[in-house]
Amino acid sequence: MRKVRKVGKRKQNGKDQGCKDFPQFQKDAELELLIEDMGIEGEGIGKAGGLIFFVKDAVLGDRIRAKVIKMKKNYGYARLLQILDPSPYRVQPCCAYARQCGGCQIQPLAYQQQLEFKENKVKNNLERIGGLSPNKITPIIAMEEPYFYRNKAQFPIQKDSEGKIIVGFYASHSHAVVPNRKCYLGMRMDTTEKILDTVVSFLEENQIPAYDETTGTGLARHLLIRFGHTTRQIMVCLVINGKKLPQWEKLVEQLQEIDGITGILLNINEKITNVILGTETVTLWGKDYITDFIGNVKYQISPLSFYQVNPVQTKKLYEMALKFAGLTGTETVWDLYCGIGTISLFLAQKAKQVYGVEVVAPAIADAKRNAEINGIKNAEFFVGRAEEVLPAFYENGIWQSSTAQQEPQDSIEEGANRQVSKEMLQPDVIVVDPPRKGCDEKCLEVIVKMKPERVVYVSCDSATLARDLKYLCREGYEVEEVGMVDMFPHTVHVETVVMLSHKKPDSVINVKVEFGEGEGKVPLDNIAKRAAAYKPKERVTYKMIKEYIEAKYGFKVHTAYIAEVKRDLGLPMYDAPNAVDKLKQPRKHPTPEKVEAIKDALKHFEVI
Repeated sequence: MRKVRKVGKRKQNGKDQGCKDFPQFQKDAELELLIEDMGIEGEGIGKAGGLIFFVKDAVLGDRIRAKVIKMKKNYGYARLLQILDPSPYRVQPCCAYARQCGGCQIQPLAYQQQLEFKENKVKNNLERIGGLSPNKITPIIAMEEPYFYRNKAQFPIQKDSEGKIIVGFYASHSHAVVPNRKCYLGMRMDTTEKILDTVVSFLEENQIPAYDETTGTGLARHLLIRFGHTTRQIMVCLVINGKKLPQWEKLVEQLQEIDGITGILLNINEKITNVILGTETVTLWGKDYITDFIGNVKYQISPLSFYQVNPVQTKKLYEMALKFAGLTGTETVWDLYCGIGTISLFLAQKAKQVYGVEVVAPAIADAKRNAEINGIKNAEFFVGRAEEVLPAFYENGIWQSSTAQQEPQDSIEEGANRQVSKEMLQPDVIVVDPPRKGCDEKCLEVIVKMKPERVVYVSCDSATLARDLKYLCREGYEVEEVGMVDMFPHTVHVETVVMLSHKKPDSVINVKVEFGEGEGKVPLDNIAKRAAAYKPKERVTYKMIKEYIEAKYGFKVHTAYIAEVKRDLGLPMYDAPNAVDKLKQPRKHPTPEKVEAIKDALKHFEVI
């Protein structure tokens, strides 16, 4: 039997001995580093002894003392111990919990350098992943006051080691809660504190247990708060692991005393999952939505609605998308992943007709209602997964929404089996604003088949954006302009908008080709050779990935771990459907070591 050689960590007497090729960098060894660059997650990057080290909380220009916490073959991870010489770009964070909390990765970095970091991140992804060098990249649109901008806050509820209820935010790369009721990114901090104090006191007084992720027991899971930036309306939604909340009348009575609250709701989520909200929501008091404005368009926002968290910058983002769409009033537009119609209705002000599609049925119900309350007649919405329904729609000329979530039923039946017109099949502009994983390839295929003059791609992840742009450019489109909006100051995230146009040939040349032997003819053997050279690659299976990792690293990885890493990278899922579903029993997330091994396997098989 072949002996497996283990690479990476070496253990002796149960202790991590680091990488044998660099014995000076054992685990817990201390070293000095000059931070010369920053990684995509905002971590500082320094070099020592020919190795690269990643250090969380270090910023560009820092000279630091750090402790090695993990070694790989060619790089390592270290923990910041002391700042020996602070960077000129380092600032004092406003929040006392900035280092522990996973929300603000780069708050210690001066805001101007944050903007440069984000611009470079987008440019690097476009070049390295997409193979693109766009001619026109406009400077990132900064926020005048980069604090107190979030109109939504989600607070996990847990119990501490003494059994007391705590609320706050998850620590970095963890589901351990950092107790904190003052977020400098959240809107209306004083009101948020009052709401949190009221809810925690209610849970303690009525002995309502906090949810435990490891056992799936306990009732109170999360507290969701939504704010209306313009209207100043507030929604409070408590997520529970059950059907009823004991003594809920007391909670309603106490929360009603807080100025601005217009709705108090319960969301029911009894699944063992990391997803925060369940599909069922009960209104305890007031309205089941708040209203707000982007520009002069009014929106109703429910607990399940996707709505951009930074209303000030959202207006700038949508204005950029509208500009890139180049609408004159005669165009037909498709808005894929339309949510509650935020972009759709913004575009409808300048387009002849807009069609929106979204998988979440309650969001489509909100979109239709939003069109109605704004008196917008030229926007129509459909329920369905863009990557599943759009191809069938294009091929059959009939809208089938059977794959959509089955609620509310009336919003699904309305528009099902919808006969389509020629202009629906041949839009002038297609706008996509997908989730972080990007567009499904089936969706991209249909976009190419529809041949719109322009595609406007709005993205919250420039890596998956670059991957999708590479596909579209290969299929006849070219990038005309790239813009960025800083929607999430003090985090590593950035919103990007790209305008693509369909390339048209300058002229047509007719070529006559004869096959066979003889002068001027193309030998058939050459065709066979080219066919073999361009034969599609064999699909990489989960089994192949697992076997590669076990042979190289000496440990096994679960299929669900591979699926989780692929989802994080925005890759499509193929031959392990069960791995994509939520697990019936709670499973720990893959360790960083296994994540790196999976990524290595994906690179080996040229998946990434």
